[in-house]
Amino acid sequence: MSDDELKAIVLRAIGDIAPEADLAHLDPTVDVREQLDIDSMDSLNIMIGIHKATGVDIPEADYPLMNTLNACVVYLAKKLKSR
Repeated sequence: MSDDELKAIVLRAIGDIAPEADLAHLDPTVDVREQLDIDSMDSLNIMIGIHKATGVDIPEADYPLMNTLNACVVYLAKKLKSR
């Protein structure tokens, strides 16, 4: 998957949990939870959505590595490449 495809998957997962969020103006370098005021349960549901869309297992210990949109894309690309 390309970085753009991964970005679209992450944005879709966020949009499913926070439909009111203005994803077009999401800063890809800033913590998503802080930008959108997402709680830990919503964050977990986003990770589940990403897992379902990509098939990538995301251990809870890795959640802090996926705090920004850019970090999510890098993490997923690395995991998919190592398959």
